[in-house]
Amino acid sequence: MKTYEQEVYEELKIWRRNLLKKSGFITQLSKKTQMKINGLIPERAHRIITESIKNMVKATLIGSNITTNKQQSAGLSLIEKDQLLKEKLTSYRKTAVIEGAGTGAGGFFLGLADFPMLLSIKMKFLFEAAAIYGFDTRQYEERLFILHVFQLAFSSETKRKETFYILENWESEQEKLADMDWRVFQQEYRDYMDLVKLLQLVPGFGAIVGAYANHNLLDTLGETTMNAYRLRLLMTQPLDY
Repeated sequence: MKTYEQEVYEELKIWRRNLLKKSGFITQLSKKTQMKINGLIPERAHRIITESIKNMVKATLIGSNITTNKQQSAGLSLIEKDQLLKEKLTSYRKTAVIEGAGTGAGGFFLGLADFPMLLSIKMKFLFEAAAIYGFDTRQYEERLFILHVFQLAFSSETKRKETFYILENWESEQEKLADMDWRVFQQEYRDYMDLVKLLQLVPGFGAIVGAYANHNLLDTLGETTMNAYRLRLLMTQPLDY
């Protein structure tokens, strides 16, 4: 009979393969279109957006770190940690769905408010995950790890591969990282979110889109987060890729 860790190894191999597979034609075309649109945006606007998202994320990081119970996983096995994370994900997903439906139903301005609110929910979940798997988010490198997990979940094919390599080799790669590339961070996230968030602003349609989108976005983050921390915990025993 396989141990739970062996089952996780098999799941990680499938996750890695799916994560790094080549994007379809539609996705590639969409990315090229977004890049062209971004090229039309004035540099000053890019700097303002980058700084705004950077400050928003950093504020969320500080708040999430203060409110996270850092002792919740002491003595737990990997299977117990995974189960606890799934329970947390269910709770955060419900919150995100309610928030998405509410802001989507509220029209244009409430729809815009969904962006920082959803970002806060995602970051809080990531801090909970770090604590569950036994990592201390008071350390700068752990907050940097969290940001890379976030970027892995919400980025293009090229950046996803780069970010996965960093996480897969975290012990050596973290020494090369002074800070996030905030310009890339915000651009990748915006490009990932653009279409669904524009649909959420459509009157009479936004509530449905907001609830459905936030449900899927939390699912994506949950799967990415659990597997990133599983990989980190088990990387001392190399996977047979």
